[in-house]
Amino acid sequence: MARSSSSSNCVSLLFFLPRGGDTLCYFVALISILSLLTQHLSRCSALAADFEGFGDDDIEDDQLFSEDLPILSSPLPIPTTLTQSSFETDHGPPIQPANEEEDPLLSDLAAKPSSFEYWDEDEFEGLPVQETVETPKSASSVNPSEEANKTEKSKVEAKTVSPRSLSMSPKTFTVEIICVSFLVVFIINYFTGKKENENIALAWASKFATKDSIFEKNFSLLGTGDGKDTPLLLKEGQNVFKFYASGRRFCQGLLATMELQSRHDLISRVYNWIVPCKDEISFEVYMNDDAMDQVVFALAKKKVAKVMHKELRDLHDYGSLIPVGPSGRKWVVDDLMVVSESKEVAGDLLSETVLDQVFGDKAFEKFGKAFISMHISDRCLGSHGKMLLFKFALPDANHMADMTRLVALVPYYIDLIGRYKLSSQVRSKTDAARVKAAQEEYKEQQYARQEALQKKKLEKRQKMEEGEAKLSAEALRKREAKERARQMKKGAPKVKMTRAH
Repeated sequence: MARSSSSSNCVSLLFFLPRGGDTLCYFVALISILSLLTQHLSRCSALAADFEGFGDDDIEDDQLFSEDLPILSSPLPIPTTLTQSSFETDHGPPIQPANEEEDPLLSDLAAKPSSFEYWDEDEFEGLPVQETVETPKSASSVNPSEEANKTEKSKVEAKTVSPRSLSMSPKTFTVEIICVSFLVVFIINYFTGKKENENIALAWASKFATKDSIFEKNFSLLGTGDGKDTPLLLKEGQNVFKFYASGRRFCQGLLATMELQSRHDLISRVYNWIVPCKDEISFEVYMNDDAMDQVVFALAKKKVAKVMHKELRDLHDYGSLIPVGPSGRKWVVDDLMVVSESKEVAGDLLSETVLDQVFGDKAFEKFGKAFISMHISDRCLGSHGKMLLFKFALPDANHMADMTRLVALVPYYIDLIGRYKLSSQVRSKTDAARVKAAQEEYKEQQYARQEALQKKKLEKRQKMEEGEAKLSAEALRKREAKERARQMKKGAPKVKMTRAH
């Protein structure tokens, strides 16, 4: 600054020189003035380049502040601080002092958006920066709607979860968890249900097919083989077990089939809970041809008996429902129904011993609850025409002794049917019924044979019509001419030629 003032004084002295002085001195003074002017202009241009682009914004901000703010009588004290540059600069807002009193007017100014919020502090190192201090609003100035909006936004932000945490939440694996749990339960139920069925089958075999049991006393061969180590039961499925016995008079053998619930199948187990069903065992006794007379008889519960009489061919053709037994005799309990070819045969097969032991009023409530049906016939369909069929319900593994009397009916009726002979009167009726049934069967066979022939003729005619449709017009004319000649030859009178002597 001292140098610039001395140069200006020299210039002022030069102007006061007389006009007639030396021209060289005047020229030097002029050059010094021009140099000073160029130095001043270069300095102003440098400052203008630093603040380029901020002049208009300042004017706009001043206009905004002048419109929004009230006119103050006295200027506000504005604290100023100097920014210090460092190698690592902080581009965030300046740190606000905590214990400094704040003016509500300054807080309103800070709330207003301005272009100074986007300044970069690195461009203004060493310049004073105005610090805006926010003051908490009073309870009276807070708008309830704004406060409600803030609370709602805070709740929404609290509820929002990052995509990573959402993808790892258990709700996203609901389907996989259900499938895996179902698979685990299915596997556990498979092994537990399989074990339950095996225990029931083994409990029955240990009660009725081991040493000193009913079948061991009545049959000489138990199981499927001749050896001592052969198994008694044959497992055909997870819920189907079979037992075979042979070596007894009047019969070729016995086959017992246990059909248990599908406990190993989870879906079947759930279905059985909804629709209850029982474990069943059926006995098939194959009688010898010469050991059984003409007998058609069935005993079952009323609903089952009606279904059997309607669906089974032998009971439908030869038997009839017998609600009441012979006069002066005990009869079965009201829950049961008899289907027989004659009332005399039904009375002989349902002896008083059987009624007192199983099928009577008192005995049935205690020992006959597991009884389902009994079917004796010499007209059964299949390879074995003469058979005895029994069907019982199986109890659980701990109560197998409850069906002892029902199992004892099997060897009892084998001996009874093997020794039973019809009377002459009953035999004549059964013979007439069988002759009638044979005639009806023959008629049905003839009718079926005629239907088969008619069907073959119809198929042949259809094939011929299809072949004619494929022939050409000339082939059709030839065929029609040949057919016409054959008809004329067939309709012409026959002439018998004789040789004259």
